[in-house]
Amino acid sequence: MFGRRGAAEELSRPVAKPAAAAPPATPAKPAAAAAPATTASGSKGPAPSLHSTPAPMAVENRSDDYYQIKTMIFGALIDTIDLAQLAQLDVDSAREEIRDIVNEIITIKNVTMSIAEQEQLLTDICNDVLGYGPLEPLLARDDIADIMVNGANRVFIEVAGKVQLTNIRFRDNAQLMNICQRIVSQVGRRVDESSPICDARLLDGSRVNVIAPPLSLDGPTLTIRKFRKDKLKLEDLVRYGSISPEGARVLAVIGRCRCNIIVSGGTGSGKTTLLNVLTAYIDVDERVITCEDAAELQLQQPHVVRLETRPPNLEGQGQIAMRDLVRNCLRMRPERIIVGEVRGPEAFDLLQAMNTGHDGSMGTVHANSPREALSRLEALITMGGYNLPSKTIRDMIVGSVDIIIQAERLRDGSRRITNVTEVIGSEGDVIITQDLLTYQIDGEDETGRIRGKHIGTGIARPHFWDRARYFGLDRELAEALDGLQN
Repeated sequence: MFGRRGAAEELSRPVAKPAAAAPPATPAKPAAAAAPATTASGSKGPAPSLHSTPAPMAVENRSDDYYQIKTMIFGALIDTIDLAQLAQLDVDSAREEIRDIVNEIITIKNVTMSIAEQEQLLTDICNDVLGYGPLEPLLARDDIADIMVNGANRVFIEVAGKVQLTNIRFRDNAQLMNICQRIVSQVGRRVDESSPICDARLLDGSRVNVIAPPLSLDGPTLTIRKFRKDKLKLEDLVRYGSISPEGARVLAVIGRCRCNIIVSGGTGSGKTTLLNVLTAYIDVDERVITCEDAAELQLQQPHVVRLETRPPNLEGQGQIAMRDLVRNCLRMRPERIIVGEVRGPEAFDLLQAMNTGHDGSMGTVHANSPREALSRLEALITMGGYNLPSKTIRDMIVGSVDIIIQAERLRDGSRRITNVTEVIGSEGDVIITQDLLTYQIDGEDETGRIRGKHIGTGIARPHFWDRARYFGLDRELAEALDGLQN
């Protein structure tokens, strides 16, 4: 059979079999399936404890015996198969080859397994050799927002805004490191002891960060910010309660009338998702250039140029920073420039682009409020080494930024657009802003979910009214603002 490198007697070499391998291995029951404990008061449920550790969320039904058998068979497979020849096959053929060899190993080793367990084992081993191993079932689920791997035995996921420990585990830290290297190598990057920090992305655009030993003391740490397979629209944000229907109409007008937008928020607040949503209102005949550290934006327009930064090579040379990309954009005849994340001196170049004929440019920045977003832009420009007076920088911000949209992740895990703020001018050294709508929290419901509503601030004619009228959107803007007051 193609891909083998050992004789049949190599497979028949005795290997210590787990004691529990003789009877069929019974999958471990999920923790949630256990009968709830009864408290002294008679109510069902675990006794409350401030220091109790929640049971891992059962993503897959796998027992300890199953992992022992899998390790044994995987070792025999590696001794048998020729990985160099296997790499010449396409994925489907390679999977069939691996499945045939594993089935033969199971027969020769006389391992007793149920049909369901054997199918699980075949799938897991194929994923280990050709895919992302234990991460595959997590990557396949669209309800998972983040995957956080803290060493081989601690895998957390975020579902519905809450972080939960899972029962997923890797064979060892070496397997985890191999998967990390497999991920980053697909986009031409590397991670090892000499370069232990790496930002990369999966083929579907999901953001990946890896930090390896010796910086990570408990083994490689892998963080994946997953992207949904179906691109969110503004209507989806309304359905999820992130914005009200009237507020969504205001955002649509802002996107269509080419306002310069800064999306502000903390980590995990949904800035990139919101930026993706706003790009849906870019006309199809506009030339758009995106600049990102790891390409995440999913623009659907036909005329999009995607640029990505590049880290230094082994000699420490060849790095292309975000500022280099933004400055080069100005020579590419863009109509809009979109910067995935502004976190350095490229803030100066983006602001220059915004007030020199590239209306409708967008970017995101980490900040906890619209006012802090303005301060952060000023700080980023100052940190870039520009010897400019503060008033000059603030005047540049006022002349460049039209709208700041604040996204926030609330304590119950939900994500909301909490402010839509416009920059209207300055008085002395102070930048003047006004809110068009805000999110008002009204407490919690019986399940602990935060209740609230988006309310207008009574602004009937915002500062960008003339721009909306130029694009024929003034009537729609007026109706949306009126709806916020009702």
